[in-house]
Amino acid sequence: MITGILMSLNDHGWGNDPKRGGGGRNQGPPDLDELWRDVNRRLTGIFGKKSGGPGNSGDGGGDGGGGPSLPTLTPGQFGGGVGLLLGLVAVVWLASGFYIVDASQRGVVLTFGKYSETTDPGLSWRLPWPIQTHEVVNLTGVRTVEIGYRGSDKNRVLKEALMLTDDENIVSVQFAVQYLLKDPKDYIFKNRNPDDAVMQTAETAIREVVGKNRMDFVLYEGRDVMAANTQKLMQENLDRYETGIQILAVTMQSTQPPEQVQNAFDDAVKAGQDRERHKNEGQAYANDVIPRAQGAASRLKEEADGYKARLTATAEGEAARFSKLYAEYVKAPEVTRQRLYLETMQQLYANTTKVMIDTKGSGNLLYLPLDKLMATAGATAPAVAESAPERASAPASNQDSRDVRARSALGRERGER
Repeated sequence: MITGILMSLNDHGWGNDPKRGGGGRNQGPPDLDELWRDVNRRLTGIFGKKSGGPGNSGDGGGDGGGGPSLPTLTPGQFGGGVGLLLGLVAVVWLASGFYIVDASQRGVVLTFGKYSETTDPGLSWRLPWPIQTHEVVNLTGVRTVEIGYRGSDKNRVLKEALMLTDDENIVSVQFAVQYLLKDPKDYIFKNRNPDDAVMQTAETAIREVVGKNRMDFVLYEGRDVMAANTQKLMQENLDRYETGIQILAVTMQSTQPPEQVQNAFDDAVKAGQDRERHKNEGQAYANDVIPRAQGAASRLKEEADGYKARLTATAEGEAARFSKLYAEYVKAPEVTRQRLYLETMQQLYANTTKVMIDTKGSGNLLYLPLDKLMATAGATAPAVAESAPERASAPASNQDSRDVRARSALGRERGER
């Protein structure tokens, strides 16, 4: 039937007007009445006999003019056409079950809405709708969820960003979560909105992590630790919910105090820095002074220990010497007494620069100015050293004469006294 209609459209009489130019083949608009009559004739040829024959009066009781009438269909002819049409529809229906899955995707087949199987990449076939349907899920595409901001750091969402620390301070935390799918079945069937579950789980995890740490740790040295702990806690919660999602990374965008207290917080940070600076300076001063004081104390202690040991050894030596002298004194008291006296006077006169001699015969006191003589000798020693070459070249008689005069003067002084 469809083929006959197409043939009627390709007929040589399409668009011809026999009244133009004696039946020429000029192209023009189609004659709809002629086209309709041609379609009726072809349908009549397929489903029944042509009208106008003997004994055929047509269905509608024609006017006897021999024109075309509606076709008369037999049961066999009608059944064959319907079967052909149903077969064509069945082929199209079965062909609708083919689908293609890319390499980065997986296909999930549903039988009357219930999970049936997961298909690998490539060309696959399932039973057509409404028996089976399929959904294609991308497993390798990385998805991102932003917490505390949208698009950029300036576009903040304070409801998500503001959090309370362990020391009861408020901080603003902005971070992003990257994840992908690891189980299409769980992702589709176990949760109604798994992407929303990721955002809620991320917000819950970061609030728990921030609430267990102090403000300084959150703002400065603890960002990497917080990201790792948040990722671990999120993965545990998502696995417990059976979302079929794998967390790839948690990236901290910014951690800072709220804008309303930013100036006061900056002042507090500067004061803390000054405190640390003064503390470091004091520690440096202590590191310089304390070792020196400890060294001086150790030196004094060592000197005191040495002095103690020296006095103890001297006392022990004196005691031993006295014991030995006493034994000798018992044997010869006068000799020992005289020897002790001489040794004592020798020690006394060894530390003095003046000597007083009292002669028993005449009662005159002889005074020897040893201190002046020693001072004069010390002053003339450099001059003598400088004039040594000159004295070496001078005659030996001059030196001898000076020595003789010095001795004679000393003798006269002693004789007078």
